[in-house]
Amino acid sequence: MAMEVTQVLLNAQAVDSTVRKHAEETLKQFQEQNLPGFLLSLSGELASEEKPVESRKLAGLVLKNALDAKEQHRKYELVQRWLSLDVAVKSQIKAFLLQTLSSTSSDARSTASQVIAKVAGIELPQKQWPELIGSLLSNVHQVPPHVKQATLETLGYMCEEIVPDVIDQDQVNKILTAVVQGMNANEGNTEVRLAATRALYNALGFAQVNFSNDMERDYIMRVVCEATLSPEVKIRQAAFECLVSIGSAYYEKLAPYIQDIFNITSKAVREDEEPVALQAIEFWSSICDEEIDILEEYGGDFTADSDVPCYYFIKQALPALVPMLLETLLKQEEDQDQDEGAWNIAMAGGTCLGLVARTVGDDIVPLIMPFIEENITKADWRHREAATYAFGSILEGPSPDKLTPIVNVALNFMLTALTKDPNSHVKDTTAWTLGRIFEFLHGSTVETPIITPSNCQQIITVLLQSMKDAPNVAEKACGALYFLAQGYEDVGTTSPLTPYFQEIVQSLLNVTHREDAGESRLRTAAYETLNEVVRCSTDETARLVVELVQVIMTELHNTLEAQKLSSDDREKQNELHGLLCGCLQVIIQKLGASEPTKYALMQYADQIMNLFLRVFACRSATVHEEAMLAIGALAYATGPNFAKYMPDFYKYLEMGLQNFEEYQVCAVTVGVVGDICRALEDKILPYCDGIMTLLLKDLSSNQLHRSVKPPIFSCFGDISLAIGENFEKYLMYAMPMLQSAAELSAHTSGADDEMIEYTNLLRNGILEAYSGIFQGFKNSPKTQLLIPYAPHILQFLDSLYLEKDMDDIVMKTAIGVLGDLADTLGSNAGSLIQQSLSSKDFLNECLSSEDHLIKESAEWARLAISRAISV
Repeated sequence: MAMEVTQVLLNAQAVDSTVRKHAEETLKQFQEQNLPGFLLSLSGELASEEKPVESRKLAGLVLKNALDAKEQHRKYELVQRWLSLDVAVKSQIKAFLLQTLSSTSSDARSTASQVIAKVAGIELPQKQWPELIGSLLSNVHQVPPHVKQATLETLGYMCEEIVPDVIDQDQVNKILTAVVQGMNANEGNTEVRLAATRALYNALGFAQVNFSNDMERDYIMRVVCEATLSPEVKIRQAAFECLVSIGSAYYEKLAPYIQDIFNITSKAVREDEEPVALQAIEFWSSICDEEIDILEEYGGDFTADSDVPCYYFIKQALPALVPMLLETLLKQEEDQDQDEGAWNIAMAGGTCLGLVARTVGDDIVPLIMPFIEENITKADWRHREAATYAFGSILEGPSPDKLTPIVNVALNFMLTALTKDPNSHVKDTTAWTLGRIFEFLHGSTVETPIITPSNCQQIITVLLQSMKDAPNVAEKACGALYFLAQGYEDVGTTSPLTPYFQEIVQSLLNVTHREDAGESRLRTAAYETLNEVVRCSTDETARLVVELVQVIMTELHNTLEAQKLSSDDREKQNELHGLLCGCLQVIIQKLGASEPTKYALMQYADQIMNLFLRVFACRSATVHEEAMLAIGALAYATGPNFAKYMPDFYKYLEMGLQNFEEYQVCAVTVGVVGDICRALEDKILPYCDGIMTLLLKDLSSNQLHRSVKPPIFSCFGDISLAIGENFEKYLMYAMPMLQSAAELSAHTSGADDEMIEYTNLLRNGILEAYSGIFQGFKNSPKTQLLIPYAPHILQFLDSLYLEKDMDDIVMKTAIGVLGDLADTLGSNAGSLIQQSLSSKDFLNECLSSEDHLIKESAEWARLAISRAISV
């Protein structure tokens, strides 16, 4: 069955593209015509010591890709395909793979490790390949170090592929024993020790039982801490990565070790190489994350017997932790502001400091102030930048009362630094810090305003001046202006920004035209800020926003006129289309919100819509999304008149609903269908057959990302509300889909948080559909068509109530559906509601809810039910 594949695999890596393409085609045909032979040939190639390393490595890679894929539905197909192969073939492949672990080529071993883990990920959950772990463990005790290293690597990858409950505790114990022994300081071979340390990182999730046993936990912790002192930098880094993971997974078990961990992390931060020091800082960041979560969840009011105690590790470590982190701030890199992905010890230290401030609040302020005062005026830029960064980092967490007096003193100083400091790093960090001041200490909720009539003009002048600075500084100045505008969101009719509105808008438009606006996300930041300035503007400047419509339309028109672009230019054009459509969306929403301005906007509606349609014609997914959102806003503002655009727009709506690959585009389009339903009401009827067909097709597809399904169900409700009893012909298709989804989403036992969150979104979508359908049919002679569905819906509401894991949103929608059912079906529903298991309890629980929206919905439902019962 097998075939000689060496030459083909080598050709597939050839420089000559013709040779390469031909080889890829040959491999593809072999796989399609004879899959068992194909996989056997690849595993044989990987296992053969005579073959060149290049062909072995690629053989393993192709084999791995035949077992796994990123897309869920493709992965499922590959798993099923492997499971249905002949047992003898699979055994032969697995034997080849295990044999490769003793190869002298490290590339072949490493590739085999990954493939074995993929096969284990498929077979172990199916209770197949039970002898795998045993044979790997017997390898660990072998003499050649390279076999031991490969086996430990395989165990690590395997733990990454499977969930803990697939392996029984006895085997977990043996795996952990092997891994921890491999990490021991007396393990002479550094490759083995490194593989073991990395394997432990992946195996920590399996160690719940072992971490509950004091002796075993002490042993694991001792070995990890010893490994942080290894002479090998990679082993030290891997050991600290284990510590970070332990800090998150086993926070409540750390108390006995925290002092030792502080000593080794602070030594590493001060003296070790950067990759190690970064992980040592990361340990404290992860502890902050844990404590922030605990304090948020429990609101800080712990009783002595609280089941999730907070150990206040950060609070206790403060006097030593803060000085250590402040030292790191002085280790900046010369070019870190230019590089978007930059990450170094100074940035890690500042990030950790920010988390510490959120964990301990006011307590951090006195520990930071001396450092700022000492360094903010020093001659060396590093000191001035570090002092500014320290200040910016701690603005979220401490109370405004504690921070406002300090900020009032610092503000003037910072505005001067932003214009006069000779160093670009200092300006960059100063602008960032101003942004943080405006984000956390400015706005309607803050009692003492930081921005006053006496300093407002100076602040704006400085920010607009800084927008002409280097791109990285200008981008941060845009960000500061963004939060400055946002703080005036709720000012009512007069905004302190009104006198400067025109100047601000013009400065931002100038930024978007800068030659270097492509650097440091500058153009994007300028448009985001422009959008925020428009969104938070008041009626006083409405006239200027109307003028802005023409400006942005002209910009969009000009980009559409550009001819024959290179692929690089096309990408830039797409990005610009997205930004301009996003800007128009905000303007449309702003002007559409009140009658006089809406009237002014409508003069441009035809032209705007025409531009959007032209953007669609430049086919690119990202633009589709922004243009689609903008059209949703336009439909909402235009109302029934939007009908005239439907003939030209409908084909793009169809394209969006069929876009499975870019599921965000599909989701956005589903939302726009809802906007159009609300705008057109029954005028959408001619398009409903097409829309409903596509929505039903989306729901039954296993290729579409699950996140799009809840909004599709809500969309059924929107359509029914719009077309009323005309929805009749879709009931026989929509109702069974809703029913089966309802049954699936009723129970979440054993699901993780992410799954529960998704289930609640799904429930809410289903309930919104039911609600829209009942309301759509209200007062129609056809309401009796809904009676057969009522028992199932009541049963769904019962099971949700009994499951006790609805979030507030679902609870509000659910009690609303109970009311809609009673309201629409009247006496037909009365007896059913009286018979249902928990309607009464559910209603009473909602009536006494703290959440006023739930309470309001429940009051209405109670009225509707009492009317239905009394008939």
